[in-house]
Amino acid sequence: MQPYLSIHALLIVTVALSPATATAPSEKDTTREDVYPPLWDLAPENLLDFLVKDKKIVINAWNYRERLGVYKSLLNSSAKYFTTFGSQNLGNILWGLPLQHGWQFHTGRLADPSSVTSCGYEDGDQLCISVRSWWSCMNYYLSVIPFLGAVEAGLFGQLQYEIEMLPPEERRADFCYSVADCWSQFPKLMDEWKDYFEYLLSTEHKTENSATFSSFKLDDALRLMWKAHVTSIAYALPKFQDSLKYLPAPEANFGEDWANAVDFIAATHFSTDLQNTNNFQVFLPQRMLVEGDVLPSISDFSPEQNKVLVSLRALHKANQLTGGLLLKVWQKAMSTEAGRKMGQKLIEGLISSQMLDLVGV
Repeated sequence: MQPYLSIHALLIVTVALSPATATAPSEKDTTREDVYPPLWDLAPENLLDFLVKDKKIVINAWNYRERLGVYKSLLNSSAKYFTTFGSQNLGNILWGLPLQHGWQFHTGRLADPSSVTSCGYEDGDQLCISVRSWWSCMNYYLSVIPFLGAVEAGLFGQLQYEIEMLPPEERRADFCYSVADCWSQFPKLMDEWKDYFEYLLSTEHKTENSATFSSFKLDDALRLMWKAHVTSIAYALPKFQDSLKYLPAPEANFGEDWANAVDFIAATHFSTDLQNTNNFQVFLPQRMLVEGDVLPSISDFSPEQNKVLVSLRALHKANQLTGGLLLKVWQKAMSTEAGRKMGQKLIEGLISSQMLDLVGV
């Protein structure tokens, strides 16, 4: 790899991941409705808020409100481990998952892209999550499987009922529906999510009247969470490659570019708490990309959104051209605590917006 290409591509990495001018919500802003995923207040609060039938908790993960409830139960049950990182559970690093899911819902990415059904559309079942949506299928591996890993780890304590996920109408073999089922199909992936939640549990030291979390280290938690996160994507990407055919070419490219970028973000142990994630998502496209959208000149996108989309495309192409070497170079740079701190600062916006012009995007 030529030195210029390496430096140029790594600059693109930092730019693509740095929302320099976004306004992050502070603790006093958390009453704002748009800080939380759409319909957050209407999502089930805990496991017994779901349907209980035949001694099983039955969850329809193909309904937006119920999949959101899966996330909400995870956040509520893990809140006590993050009390030192802000009130109202703001510092919980699982916020990235439901906020991404909420962005997908808000921007129409969970609806049936083939338009064969009315799933996910206002004139049909708006809360329906389509199994034909590439985004929704990818997200299943970042919602249901982490949730079942948490169940197995004991995050919810000793449950009196088994958990059963309802299957979609199509592609039933591409998903798993219970702890045992997911263990049999994806043991490594389940292990990694279980490891994350077991780490949280291991940091709690109970006494007769209280509990302390003195051994909790945020970087350790982030390492385990991101390790499981990228493994989820690695399992899901090849499985749902054929679903990209339903999407307009610009949207399909963006989906793959975004999946590639997550590997770079993960290497920094970026903290996906409420504030950081909201800060980051300002620069993601607020609608589906369609035929005719040409970067960097999409008129209803902000200049920053256009530039970030171009950066993500360039990052993906550079990584492909180097046979994945660019990612390895980045991961090496992020292998130390000092390197990760630098990477995190870049993501949090220490690179000025002029850097976009410097790298020519």
